[in-house]
Amino acid sequence: MKLLALDSSGLVASVAVVTEETMLAEYTVNYKKTHSQTLLPMLQEIVKMVDMDISEVDAIAVAAGPGSFTGLRIGSATAKGLGLALNKPIIAVPTLDGLAYNLFGTDKLICPLMDARRNQVYTGLYDFIGNEFRIVRKQMAVTIEEIVEEINQLGRDVIFLGDGTAVYKEIIEEKTKVNFEFAPIHLNRQRAGAIGALGIHLYKNNQMETAEKHEPVYLRLSQAERELAEKLK
Repeated sequence: MKLLALDSSGLVASVAVVTEETMLAEYTVNYKKTHSQTLLPMLQEIVKMVDMDISEVDAIAVAAGPGSFTGLRIGSATAKGLGLALNKPIIAVPTLDGLAYNLFGTDKLICPLMDARRNQVYTGLYDFIGNEFRIVRKQMAVTIEEIVEEINQLGRDVIFLGDGTAVYKEIIEEKTKVNFEFAPIHLNRQRAGAIGALGIHLYKNNQMETAEKHEPVYLRLSQAERELAEKLK
């Protein structure tokens, strides 16, 4: 089995090629360029470096949301276009699930945080029981205070990761009552390798969709949609 994995849901652009046994390649950039500038060139470079024909992949795993509206549209459009052209299925991996999967094997609670603006974060709660990845709380958009309070009620040691940790670090440090830590820099952002690794498990469980049906998951209305709704009131 060979998967192409894409993640452009946040500030990071990341592309990977993975199999059941290994990650053949991963190209991740966290810099001041738009994903429309980076994603396809990164994909072309990876395919070239591993001497692979893109048609060899069995499926395309993509971080399906939530996240940046523009970033999600770019990632999903890329996955959708490739899926249609190659007649390959899409594995839609929830963004926060993929981010949490970076911390495979920890015995602590995992809390990924993405800055969702408007005083909210995209977040969820996860853990591992042995090698089993579990969703404790499905991904959602809430205030940082709400997710920290839920963690305090669970009473478990927790690891925070994601771009939201820098934005809300002071609040986390002030309000978190359980033992906590922040993930190190090499595990603290989205990685296509994690999307691919989790995608393999979803593929084996037949959790796929056709390219025609694939759509990103936003969780919230876009700014344009919110403004239109306000005008229509």
